[in-house]
Amino acid sequence: MLSRFSGPAEVIRGRPTGVAVPVGVTIAVVLLLVIVLGITNPVRAPLVTSDALGPDNGEVVSDYVARAAGTLEQPPGNEHWALVSFARPVSSDTVLEVAATVRVSQLLFRLPLDRVQTPLVPVSVASGAAAIERAHVLASARVQRMTGETVRQGDIAAVSSQQFARDCPCVIGIVVRGNLDRLGALRSTSAVRAVEALHADAVFGRFAIRPLLPEHAETVSPGPDDGAVVSGGGP
Repeated sequence: MLSRFSGPAEVIRGRPTGVAVPVGVTIAVVLLLVIVLGITNPVRAPLVTSDALGPDNGEVVSDYVARAAGTLEQPPGNEHWALVSFARPVSSDTVLEVAATVRVSQLLFRLPLDRVQTPLVPVSVASGAAAIERAHVLASARVQRMTGETVRQGDIAAVSSQQFARDCPCVIGIVVRGNLDRLGALRSTSAVRAVEALHADAVFGRFAIRPLLPEHAETVSPGPDDGAVVSGGGP
């Protein structure tokens, strides 16, 4: 006896519970979201620093001094960052005298030793005479950490630290900010060898500094490094 249920099996299909979204529409929505996020949150390009103060390696000193003077011939009315290079290493007192009309932001220390390559030690300072007067103490502490990889480099760092602590005449340059008239007036001081200004929108900390060393007489090039490392350096 055949069962009444022996016919072809009936396939029962479930009803869709929602509206199907085509794959292409989903991809388009995602792409649109990515584009919108890219517009509202753009990726910042890496900072490219091309500004620099000081002579190029191998540059003729007289050419640099003339080039630096030319940077003071910019449109007036703005303040500029500038590098002041001294004719000889000077003390903190001389810095205060020379730069009384401008804001000193950094002192560049370097112990003068005959035929010895000593390290350049930059020290940023707050506004005011007191900060400039104690900058040599910071320079002394900072150069102690520049021990280098050889015994000679360690000896140079130790001697430099000792002399900086005594407030030796060891400042070879300063980074200042002022208007062009005041920067130009600095050149009238016998202690100043060159003044070079950047463009008005330069940002402190985003430009390189290569000071003109007092021993650079004709061209800017590394000097010998075969002299004895002895205490008591400085003119």
